[in-house]
Amino acid sequence: MSKRVPIVAGNWKMNKTATQARAFAIQLRERIRNVTDREIIVFPPFTALPVVADELRNSNIRFGGQNMHWERSGAFTGEVSADFLSDLGCTHVLVGHSERRRDFGEDDDTCSRKVRTALDAGLIPLFCCGETLEQRNAEQTSDVVKHQLSIGLDSVKDEEFIIAYEPVWAIGTGKTATSTQAEEVHRWIREWLGKRFGPAVAETVRILYGGSVKPNNINELMAEPDIDGALVGGAGLDLASFEPIVRFK
Repeated sequence: MSKRVPIVAGNWKMNKTATQARAFAIQLRERIRNVTDREIIVFPPFTALPVVADELRNSNIRFGGQNMHWERSGAFTGEVSADFLSDLGCTHVLVGHSERRRDFGEDDDTCSRKVRTALDAGLIPLFCCGETLEQRNAEQTSDVVKHQLSIGLDSVKDEEFIIAYEPVWAIGTGKTATSTQAEEVHRWIREWLGKRFGPAVAETVRILYGGSVKPNNINELMAEPDIDGALVGGAGLDLASFEPIVRFK
């Protein structure tokens, strides 16, 4: 039986003003303050991070950035550095989310640089990987995920990181990989981790599932042996849906 501590993470994407985020953080903090057997992480937009930090800093909820630049500082107008995040109390950062790859041209090499910078800055990277519908239909899932992991985690040594498997075809579409489909890829990722980092790391790294996670499918997903939690999108914006996901059985 795995002793990996489950993680439920909420990615707010480009939603919630600072005012809205503060109100949500306060309510979330109070409603799940007694949940102690799993890690809870939220990823607010950058503009809301300071107020969310104020409300969550001494709670059982961690928080992180949705993205960051691969350089620690410099002439990069409009960008956010790892040091900005850690200075606010962030513990985690998303790297390689499919929306960043698809809409902003982030490639595997860019993701690899971000992973290294995050680790150097003391942040835990939550590295996202996953295939498109076309790639799945062409039976290329393992090839695509292997390529993303091999390059993205190339510089990782004996350091903590988290993986989120997010089939692109299930993000924001209402479609969800069945628990069997998700477990198949999670198991493959764990086997890859064993080959790349050794069995001890493979048994320790948490692998989350992301892609239209809802209260009505979280328990089935979490019953699978290699699924260690969820990266939640839309359902993480509403307490009525996020709280039951956090409290999965």
